[in-house]
Amino acid sequence: MKFFRPLTLSLCVLLLASCVHAQTLRVAAAADLQFAMKDLGTQFEKKTGTKILVSYGSSGNFSSQIENGAPFDVFFSADALYPERLIKSGAADAQSLFTYAQGHLVLWAPTGTNLQLAQKGFSALQDPRVDKIAIANPEHAPYGRAAVAALQKAGLYDQLKSKLVLGENISQAAQFAQSGSAQVGIIALSLTFAESMKNGERWEIPAEYYPPILQTAVVIHSSSNKAAANAFLDFVKSDDGHAILSKFGLTPPAPQNP
Repeated sequence: MKFFRPLTLSLCVLLLASCVHAQTLRVAAAADLQFAMKDLGTQFEKKTGTKILVSYGSSGNFSSQIENGAPFDVFFSADALYPERLIKSGAADAQSLFTYAQGHLVLWAPTGTNLQLAQKGFSALQDPRVDKIAIANPEHAPYGRAAVAALQKAGLYDQLKSKLVLGENISQAAQFAQSGSAQVGIIALSLTFAESMKNGERWEIPAEYYPPILQTAVVIHSSSNKAAANAFLDFVKSDDGHAILSKFGLTPPAPQNP
């Protein structure tokens, strides 16, 4: 029996390593993260062997799905509201909650529209050629609520609300603008780093026009992969993680007043 023990131990180690390598982490991510999360997942898999399987959508819809038992390990929201609700309902781990980035809003229009967004800012929305303005649905998308707040602050919401076209999430709002279904989109800065959108007209809306978009992440209580989930959050918090997020316009959150 002693002769076979080393072989048995070696086989166990190989099987364990195989299981760890094949592990998959299920991530629910706000739609503004689709480019940043791809890079985060690729780098994390290179470092750990754990695959990141990401679903993108609106934060509010994901929150409801998770409360109803959707099998996610980690939730990356576009705000703090939904993760905090999940914690209060017992669906998420309070100890894991952290703010991973601050998001930013932009006006965006396709190349050739010639609305001069960079020069005119909000006043470009009053151009007679602007028939439709795409935003994410404010009922369940934080970027949609921020867009409404920005228009209200600019004194334009009542004038322009009949022109608003609501996307299911911020990614769909960007698609509406890109396809011509809307002449302008009020969308996440992070989405404008897509190759297909880099050449469009863009104006970053000043931060004072809307409440800070503080994007937070949390581990889901029902996860069977909590160790890997926390390891992924640690990677996102690392210098490498910050560098990837910053590359897509998702900046470290501004210090909050005590």
